[in-house]
Amino acid sequence: MAIHGGRNDLATSRRVWLGGLGVGVAGVGAGLLYNTAPMFWRQFARELGTPIDRPRHIPNPGAWPEKGLHAAWIGHSTVLFKIDGFTFVTDPVFSTRIGLGFGPLTLGLKRMVEPALELSHLPKLDLVLLSHAHMDHFDLPSLRALENRNLPVVTANGTSDLLRVPRYKEVREIAWGQSAQVGPLAIKALEVNHWGARMRSDTWRGYNGYLLECGRWRVLFAGDTALTDSFRNVGGAHLALMPIGAYNPWIRVHCNPEQAWRMANDARADIVLPLHHQTFHLSQEPREEPIERLHMAAGNATERIALTHIGQEFHLA
Repeated sequence: MAIHGGRNDLATSRRVWLGGLGVGVAGVGAGLLYNTAPMFWRQFARELGTPIDRPRHIPNPGAWPEKGLHAAWIGHSTVLFKIDGFTFVTDPVFSTRIGLGFGPLTLGLKRMVEPALELSHLPKLDLVLLSHAHMDHFDLPSLRALENRNLPVVTANGTSDLLRVPRYKEVREIAWGQSAQVGPLAIKALEVNHWGARMRSDTWRGYNGYLLECGRWRVLFAGDTALTDSFRNVGGAHLALMPIGAYNPWIRVHCNPEQAWRMANDARADIVLPLHHQTFHLSQEPREEPIERLHMAAGNATERIALTHIGQEFHLA
């Protein structure tokens, strides 16, 4: 799996080193898994020769001031934040493919758009925040590239076993209704309408949304969710990070854009930052449909939609 930048830049080495062992194991894995998801593997084959687009925008977090709320959409559910000088990232995924790793290969979905920042261009982080263990949110190569004994991680309950915990400052699991404090950032886990199993059998794994409070700023990070009434108790937020893609045909576990807009309004969010679209081909809706439908749902309030394209920045002073 290729990682864009960072200490463990695997892009070149993993493309070149396709030794017999890695290919053999990958072939066996693919053979065993094909019967359970033939549509996925047909897509995998189609993507092999497809180029990855460059993002339209490149954020510049080095220019962000110490005061205020600043965010950049890196891709999918990966958002870089700086709130009153505290810097963190949600669900960091920088890999070219997400899926099962077999030596040098990853059997999984390929990005449509490169991350808006390479790992090596990230500023010093104060926190990594993880919503759940699905591979498009909890990318092990990216997380291993970020390992730092000065860097804490907050994640859903039953997911820390996937991390090399001693290589971080600390890893804290929280479940719905529980809270954690990291520096000035207060984090409360919220119930969402999704599921947490990374593979089919590990159904004990948790899955969270989060309410984040830092000074006067309040941010809702919905993680991944279908329609739920859970956000009615949020009590207001300056910014709501809402997933808007992968609803066709997965509407039972992912919200559509109209539902995302409704849930952001339930939370009384001032601004909506749409996530979980334009990055991986997870479902059948056309690539631009989620953001187009979100703008239609917003009606005369489209100014409340923070970002439309990967790499754009958002600022509140």
